[in-house]
Amino acid sequence: MNILHVTAHLGGGVGKAHAALSAAMPPSIRRTYLLLEEARDRRYADEIADHGVEVRMARGLNDIAAQAAQADIVQVEFWNHPRLYECLASDLLPPMRSVFWSHVSGLFRPVIDSRLFETVHRFVFTTPASLALGRALPESVKARLSSIGSGFGFENRGETAPPDGAPICYLGTVDFVKMHPGLFDAIDGMRYDAIVAIWGAVDPEGDVAARARAMRRPERVMFMGQTDDPRAALSASRIFFYLLQPDHYGTAENALIEAMSLGLVPVVLANPAEQAIVTHGGDGLVAGSVADCAALLDGLLDDPARCAALGRVAAERAKSFSAERSADAFLRLWSEVLREDKRKPDFAAIIGATPLDWLRSTQGRAETSGKPTAERAAKGTLAHFRAAFPDHSCWTELDG
Repeated sequence: MNILHVTAHLGGGVGKAHAALSAAMPPSIRRTYLLLEEARDRRYADEIADHGVEVRMARGLNDIAAQAAQADIVQVEFWNHPRLYECLASDLLPPMRSVFWSHVSGLFRPVIDSRLFETVHRFVFTTPASLALGRALPESVKARLSSIGSGFGFENRGETAPPDGAPICYLGTVDFVKMHPGLFDAIDGMRYDAIVAIWGAVDPEGDVAARARAMRRPERVMFMGQTDDPRAALSASRIFFYLLQPDHYGTAENALIEAMSLGLVPVVLANPAEQAIVTHGGDGLVAGSVADCAALLDGLLDDPARCAALGRVAAERAKSFSAERSADAFLRLWSEVLREDKRKPDFAAIIGATPLDWLRSTQGRAETSGKPTAERAAKGTLAHFRAAFPDHSCWTELDG
C-alpha cells in the first residue's frame, strides 16, 4: 500500500499526531509526506523520517500531481491553509483515490463546504462532534464520513509524584482566537486564593496579558511561557482549566487528552469538541457557562478525594485515545478505499480558482460576496492568504 500525504507542514498538532501515528504504523505501508511550505520546526518531520518515511518539500504542483498519480491513496491533511487550497484547485491533479483528514472541526469558521464530502472517497474528521455536519446529507454521502482521533495521551504513565506546582493550570493557545477571555473572570471569582499556571507563548503587549493585568487579583495568574516538556508542566498541577471560545476551531484537543492521561481533572465549557472528550461528573466537569466555573474549581479544591477520584477516571478515559487505535482505523479505511476506482477530482468547482475565492469558501456561503474582515496575520485569515499570494490580481477587488 502506497500512501501519499499532502500537507501544508508538519508543525504543531498535525505534526505531533503524525509522528505518533508513524510509530504505530506497520513498516509494510509505504508512506510519503509532501510539504507545501518550508518547516519552521522540523522536530516532528524528523521524527516521522526516523521511522523510514520519506518527508520532503514538494517541488511545485507538477511534482504533487506526479506523486499523486503513482500513489494508491492520496491523503490530504486538511485545514484552511492557502497553499493547500492552491494545491486542491490545481487542474493538474490526476485521477486518484482521495482521503481528507480534517484538522478543523467545520462546525464554525473555517467552514467546510459539504460538496467536498461528495467529491472525495472518504472524509475523516478528528472529532466525532463534526459528524453532525452530515446529518442532513444523503446516506450515500454519510457513508463516506467518519472520525479518527489525532489527539493522544502520554504513554507509560505509571505512578507520578504528588503535584508540587500551581494546583490549576492551562496549556495551549494563549490567544483569544481560541482561549476564552472569561477564564480570567472565573479565576477572579474563585473563593480560593489559588495560583493558576498558564502555559503557552503569550504576547506581553497583547490582549491576553492586558486582560490578566486588569483582573482584581492578577497575582493569581502566572504566565509560564512555552514549554518543550508539556508532561512535566501538566504534572505539576491537579486541575486542567481549559476554557475555550464557544466557536473555536479545535478538534481533537491534544492538550486536554494529555492532561487527562496524567490524572488531571479537566474543567471545560460545554463546547462540541470538549463534550466529545469529557463527561460531566464522570471524568471531569463541564460548565454550562463561565459563571459556573469558579464554583466548580472551588468545589474540586474543597474536596481533594473527589478531585483524585475524577482524575483516576480521566486517566482511564484517556487510554481510549491512542495512536495505535487511530493507526488501525486508518489501515481499515485505506483498505476499503483501495477497492474503489480512482477519480479525477474537480475541487476548484467547489472552492474556486483564486486566493480570494478560497478564503471566502472557508467563511460560509453567506460570506461569499463583499470584503472579508481584515485581521492580523493569523492562520487562515485574509492577511495569511494575501501574504501567501501577494501579487495575485484577485486582491484588486478588495483594494479598488
